[in-house]
Amino acid sequence: MSEQTGSGGLNEYIQHHLQQNSIELFGGAFHIDTWAVSLVLGLIFIAWFGFFARKATSGVPSKGQAFVELILEFIDGQVKDSFHGDRRSITPLALTIFMWVVLMNCMDLLPLDAPYTAIKLAAGADAAHHTYFRWVPTADLNTTLAMSTTVFFLILYHSIKAKGGFGFGKELLTAPFHAHGTGTKIALAPANLGLNVIEYLVKPVSLAMRLFGNMYGGELVFMLIAGLLGGGLLMFVPGVLFNAAWALFHILIVLLQAFIFMILTVVYIAGAYESH
Repeated sequence: MSEQTGSGGLNEYIQHHLQQNSIELFGGAFHIDTWAVSLVLGLIFIAWFGFFARKATSGVPSKGQAFVELILEFIDGQVKDSFHGDRRSITPLALTIFMWVVLMNCMDLLPLDAPYTAIKLAAGADAAHHTYFRWVPTADLNTTLAMSTTVFFLILYHSIKAKGGFGFGKELLTAPFHAHGTGTKIALAPANLGLNVIEYLVKPVSLAMRLFGNMYGGELVFMLIAGLLGGGLLMFVPGVLFNAAWALFHILIVLLQAFIFMILTVVYIAGAYESH
């Protein structure tokens, strides 16, 4: 860490850690590191919960089963409070979002320079200097936008499911400004449509930007602490203390942002079943 900081200064150190490991694909940059870490964490979640689901017993549960059941009951309770319809598909969705985002956010708590050190030990300092790897998927806007876009289409699906295609289209043109005369309805239709389009688009954008902003900011703070307090043995102890203090505070952000993303998704889907 200190060698990285000392070789090119704090600015170069931060720029190196903000670079994605990417390849050109379909005219754009495909972030291999974000995709790989997200996939691995998703598979870990499936294997973890699937294992205890298969091993579940009606007797005294093991500590692992009790922990999984505690999370599931918590998520189901939150969904029950926000969504008053059939929860059989909503609770698994909420659980998946919460646990996947928690796991991705928790990558920010791992040692910042671990990928650099591993590559350096395996292939040398020069290879490490020219290899980029960011392992916090939620600090990549592509991840949060992809998740929020999926939520957006789920909102549309549930809106059409609840109201029908005609009913959904009619609501876009007749709410929130209601009218009784045909002429007035036609006159207000463009304003209603514009406001509804903005309302629907704001939801995924706010979801994506909130999660991305908090995780990117947290990642940047870790980089600043490592860069400023990682330049020598004298600063080792202060660096560890500052990183530990920020990590303890960041745990709250990690869990809170996952909860907010999950609960807002449920609230937005629940809103799809309500009429203006």
